[in-house]
Amino acid sequence: MKFKTLLLSALLISSTAFAGEQVRYFGQTEQGYQPTQAYGMNDSVGHYAPSADAKIWYEIYGKGEPVVVLHGGMVGSIAEMGEFIDKLEKNHQVIAIATRGHGKSTAGDNQSYPQKADDVLAVLNAANIQGKVSLLGFSDGGYTALSFGAKYPARAAKIVAIGAGEWKKGFVQGTRNPNMTFQEMEKFDRVFWAQQAKIRPEPAKTADWFKTLNQTYNNTSVEADVFQKITAPTLFVVGEKDANAPLETVLSAYKMTKNAQLSVIPNANHPVFAENFPAVWTAVKPFLEKK
Repeated sequence: MKFKTLLLSALLISSTAFAGEQVRYFGQTEQGYQPTQAYGMNDSVGHYAPSADAKIWYEIYGKGEPVVVLHGGMVGSIAEMGEFIDKLEKNHQVIAIATRGHGKSTAGDNQSYPQKADDVLAVLNAANIQGKVSLLGFSDGGYTALSFGAKYPARAAKIVAIGAGEWKKGFVQGTRNPNMTFQEMEKFDRVFWAQQAKIRPEPAKTADWFKTLNQTYNNTSVEADVFQKITAPTLFVVGEKDANAPLETVLSAYKMTKNAQLSVIPNANHPVFAENFPAVWTAVKPFLEKK
């Protein structure tokens, strides 16, 4: 999740605002969504799935047709997707994944989207979930969902990609500083990172992981070779003022994807669901429920 809105709001949070073990997401404010469960650190419903050189943490909520939920990158967490989980678990089995290097998942050495797609498949296998699943992802999670749809079309029922569009190599997303160190990022929300240090399996490696992930983003591209392989119905959701996935890049991805729909949320930025969840949910709910 790489965006100025939450970076600025995070600076306003006092170190005592979220005392104790209350789960929090990056940039959380008292006025924002408050997680209803220990999303991302819920040992009672959490499990590990081995995938290549990493162990991927996932949590399962609810019952029904399965939906994989994927958070944003760098400062992302399962907790930030909590409002989606709250809604989806009423009628779906929700598989919320902490992508490699985030939360309770180990990092491994490969941070690419094809590998993250493999990680999703590893989780489905570990959870004994057969057949097709829908996927809902934000930012980094959106690209992971799209990559899964391209690599494993027979397993993807529907895809919701929020804040993800065409990504040409060399494009620096919005406010992301390609040379930022973890120490510089940490200062934007020290409370979040202090809590993460308690649950991360390898906290001493966080700075190295952050550097590797930044380098991976600098060399990433998600273009026609991905979008044209997707056969599942796909909903692209984007804030009108998104600087990380600018509207024109999402329009381009929408046009390259065979069975795509588009929802543009007026006056919203990259964290569109944090700014206007009702509008996003109004687009997502009927899309997922349509038979």
